[in-house]
Amino acid sequence: MSTSVERANVVAVDVLCTRDTLSVALSDGRTVTAPLTWFPRLIEASPRQRGRWELIGGGIGIHWPAVDEDVSVASLLQPENFMRLPAEALRSTSRVKRRERKVARSAASSGR
Repeated sequence: MSTSVERANVVAVDVLCTRDTLSVALSDGRTVTAPLTWFPRLIEASPRQRGRWELIGGGIGIHWPAVDEDVSVASLLQPENFMRLPAEALRSTSRVKRRERKVARSAASSGR
């Protein structure tokens, strides 16, 4: 089974939008949290507007009618494929991935 098919089966079941974060509970039990700065319309919205969301497409996305914002589950799971993130967020993500690869190579070469 391909990864994209597996991802398509995961849908949002609940949403919590605070002053700083967007947290989405997924049907597989995970919760994905992203900084609200990724979503300018939501960060500018009032708490009441952020609290009024609806699931769209059977949970493949979330819509906020008051601010005309849509966020897909796929974009939360792989933001680098869907969003233009701030340069500092991309650099930070790249550093973490490089560090993880370096640790994995080190462990493999030491026979762990």
